Amino acid sequence: MKRGIAVLLTAFPVAAFAQADSPIDGMRLFNQSCRVCHTKPQMTSPQYGPVLSRVSLGGDAQAMKAFIANGSGRMPGFRYHFKPAEIDAIVSYLRTLPEQD
Repeated sequence: MKRGIAVLLTAFPVAAFAQADSPIDGMRLFNQSCRVCHTKPQMTSPQYGPVLSRVSLGGDAQAMKAFIANGSGRMPGFRYHFKPAEIDAIVSYLRTLPEQD
């Protein structure tokens, strides 16, 4: 029985225990909840929200986190939708995006 538990623990990927704060996790969360407004679904479609990048809100990570959590008049706040680590992951992802012309 003990051997079976050891095999199970060594076979289980360590990455499953990682927190959701990497840019990859942030990209997944962005695609699920933010992309609908912040990218164009089709070339001919209008875009509702601004294009986001590393220079959004002056590149200030704390300002980005607060804006995502609290929202604005046009954007809902996501503090009840995302955990703080998930907001951190979204900001990490946004900081990898180049500035759009």
